[in-house]
Amino acid sequence: MVKRLLSANASELIEMTGKELKQSIKASAGRVVLSENIVTETPMVPDISNAELARAFGADLILLNGFDAFNPKVKNIGEGAHVIETLRYLVGRPVGVNLEPVDKRANMTEAHLDIALGRQASSETVRALEQLGVNFICMTGNPATGVTNDKIIEAIESTSAHFSGLIIAGKMHSSGVDEPVITKTYVEKFIEAGADMILVPAVGTVPGFDETQLKDIVKVVHRNGGLVMSAIGTSQESADPSTIRDFAIRNKICGVDIQHIGDGSSCGLAPVENIFELSKALRGERHTLSMIARSINR
Repeated sequence: MVKRLLSANASELIEMTGKELKQSIKASAGRVVLSENIVTETPMVPDISNAELARAFGADLILLNGFDAFNPKVKNIGEGAHVIETLRYLVGRPVGVNLEPVDKRANMTEAHLDIALGRQASSETVRALEQLGVNFICMTGNPATGVTNDKIIEAIESTSAHFSGLIIAGKMHSSGVDEPVITKTYVEKFIEAGADMILVPAVGTVPGFDETQLKDIVKVVHRNGGLVMSAIGTSQESADPSTIRDFAIRNKICGVDIQHIGDGSSCGLAPVENIFELSKALRGERHTLSMIARSINR
């Protein structure tokens, strides 16, 4: 049996299989922090990576946004076939990548934003990420990219056949599409298609998505053996620390397993003090200090 993520050393975390990582997260009882950061932005400290900053302030998992599977680069880490391996070595944390299941026929509410093929969900991009050694893939959508829930279902089914890590699926905002961000019906379809973890908007980030809806989704997902991640992906990740603490407690009460903090700041990373506040609110100072001070050489 694996250690809970909350108490694991870096050497144990980066060697976990997808199934082991899932169990390690589950065993941590809602006290896991994921930081999403943009790989192309120059960080606040311009000679290190956003991922290193996020880990130093309490992130347990690193999710890369804007990463091109066919042209792999991470600012201040490098590029090429070993970039994920190098990043994981430097941060001592599991590393994942966003892929976007773009629907060219989506009913958009704003002008459509075209993105590189290496960022879009396909069997080719999934195979490329498998070769690069990413620990998890998140099927979601950036603003205005036209990602739909129906396309997410297709992407999950395709990914299951080509990827050995964790599959996360769902939207944290509309992605510019005129449809509900999440419903219980789509959650059930995501799980049936093979998703390990369902991404939902954090309560307080998307108009009309409340605690009752989130609790219903959490019950459905947990009943089917999955996990749930709430996401702060509406630029509120750069709000004041009291807002971040409110998100943390409200969504923990609803039963989510991971809390995500997005990249909506000028440097492609949430303010580091807000990553720290999220961590302290979810698990207190003792566990937060343990995660940020524990050497990645352990």
